[in-house]
Amino acid sequence: MTLLGSTKQDPELKNGKKKKKYYVVWSGSKTGVLESWEECKNSIHGFKGAKYKSFKTLELAKEAYSGEYEDYKGKTIFESELTPDQIKLIGEPNLETISVDAACSGNPGLMEYQGVETKTKKIIFKMGPFKNSTNNVGEFLALVHAVAHMKKINDPRPIYTDSKIAMSWVKKKTQRTKLEKNEENEDSFKLMERAISWLKSNEITNEIIKWETKAWGEIPADFGRK
Repeated sequence: MTLLGSTKQDPELKNGKKKKKYYVVWSGSKTGVLESWEECKNSIHGFKGAKYKSFKTLELAKEAYSGEYEDYKGKTIFESELTPDQIKLIGEPNLETISVDAACSGNPGLMEYQGVETKTKKIIFKMGPFKNSTNNVGEFLALVHAVAHMKKINDPRPIYTDSKIAMSWVKKKTQRTKLEKNEENEDSFKLMERAISWLKSNEITNEIIKWETKAWGEIPADFGRK
């Protein structure tokens, strides 16, 4: 089956609580180290070729701003919130897998999704952007695209996703989006219908595994826009 063709919501929000981040803007209407997503968003909105990235500490942000954007583009600066014992208990990720993820500029907004080889980050498929869609829709489509693709080419490797919602929708062979259908997102809804139809008529042969972001950092398929 072939499915046709960041930011997510406020990146300072996590479980309804503010999580402090610092934003480096190398190219925008206001450059430097900025202390809020709102300030960063105002700097990059409508600015052609904007270059920016978030960091967890002021020290990391200052160090990054003294360098070049290309040194940090697509790279994850990760500091685990878990203790060494907790990380040891979770273990290391299986690199002989593929990973999927989605990104949405606004929610709803422009959505795209992709699948990559976990070890090398080589892109296997990349779809979008789709107008007036959501991140949950993208995560679901990415996961179904992956299981269908792997079945078609008889590739047994497991598939990582960082979305519990996508895993639930795939397991139940349905979708529970609150997104209202309109002319702009008609393509997304058609893809979801095709995905559900595929799930109902095919057996998933690849193991689907939750990517442990807190232990391992962002999933390799992440678009690197946080």
